[in-house]
Amino acid sequence: MTPGARLQAAIELLDEIARAESPADVVIGRWARGHRYAGGGDRRAIRDLVYGAIRHRRQVEWWVERSGAPVDSRSTLIVVLCLIVRQEPAAVMGAFDGGRYCPAPLSGPEGRLLESLAEMTLDDPAQPPDVRANVPAWLMARLEEAFGAETGAALDALAREAPVDLRVNTLKATRAEVAEVLAADGIDAVETPMSPLGLRLAGRVPLAASRAWRDGLVDLQDEGSQIVALVADAKPGQQVVDYCAGAGGKALALAAAMNDEGRIVACDTAAARLRRGRERLRRAGVRIVEEHVIGTDDAAWRVENAGRFERVLVDAPCSGSGAWRRSPEAKWRLTEAELVALCDLQDRLLDEAAELVAVGGRLIFATCSVLRCENEARIAAFRERDPRFTPVPVERICGEILPGAADAEDAEEGVLKLTPHRHGTDGFFAAVLERRR
Repeated sequence: MTPGARLQAAIELLDEIARAESPADVVIGRWARGHRYAGGGDRRAIRDLVYGAIRHRRQVEWWVERSGAPVDSRSTLIVVLCLIVRQEPAAVMGAFDGGRYCPAPLSGPEGRLLESLAEMTLDDPAQPPDVRANVPAWLMARLEEAFGAETGAALDALAREAPVDLRVNTLKATRAEVAEVLAADGIDAVETPMSPLGLRLAGRVPLAASRAWRDGLVDLQDEGSQIVALVADAKPGQQVVDYCAGAGGKALALAAAMNDEGRIVACDTAAARLRRGRERLRRAGVRIVEEHVIGTDDAAWRVENAGRFERVLVDAPCSGSGAWRRSPEAKWRLTEAELVALCDLQDRLLDEAAELVAVGGRLIFATCSVLRCENEARIAAFRERDPRFTPVPVERICGEILPGAADAEDAEEGVLKLTPHRHGTDGFFAAVLERRR
């Protein structure tokens, strides 16, 4: 593909991502499958352009707005090419040549935008804090509440691309054995620093073609997510509920921790999401997971199963602010009203899941959010509503089963908080509560 053709593809993808409800990587993957002629280098270059625009959206828009050009995909990519890719203005203008498969020539405002970027850098002292951080202005105060003096470092880390982490399926192999299998397929991997089950790849690779993937020796899972599943401390033979199971990633991890002995009930409101997890379970050799679709009125099922489970994990729907490295477009889709609704949903899920916990059992609440309103505030409100539950200090659990994660903040609050700038993981929160009566 010519530079102009790559640029046109990136323009069309940005427009499609703006219209779609699907994550950007899904939209890009769908495009790649429909354009088989695009080589690996073409796909990487197009992906880099698209994600450059999304990760630095607010700064890019700031430069466009200053010039008076329309804020659209074409202007956005002019800024990306000049200030992120660092192309010369003549090369940028040449890519907009109007040729076959290439974008139309620059308009007057677009040409003036290009001229205004000469010798500029993406960062500018005049940019407000939310622009420099590339986050919606309304979220800035909540992020400063979460990170304090570390806000700049935290948001910078959340804007970078995430590594590719694998969780080793200990039902089939050890971490060292899986590393050897991957190496035989030419895939370099190193051990994750905190999770005893993780391997981190050197970059994006065709994992689906590897023996380790085909034989169910690994599953894609961020190191932070692995740690959250381990903090649940599920034991062989226990009765466990994964109350917001989705496609089953944490249910797989729980099953491995339990040596595939006992019972796991994977619950979700969408039967289709649960069905998508079946192939993962089959490939991993997991047999103890059963499905339960949560209906609009599920009270009878909860009454029937009240107090039966030693572990109930609520990996709650949330803003996804801890996973912005993987889905940077999510921050721009989130609204204040949606955040309030998510907090209300988290409260309801905690109350429902609490009914299932046995005396002496544990309720584990987790999110991939870094916002206190979705994390500490939800636990505090739940404990006021249900005094039967008391905190289990997560640092105690980490000391027993995860020595490498024992210093993960915030020990003084008895919860687990993982962040990209401190731990190299996605942002995760987990609190463990034990039912005493």
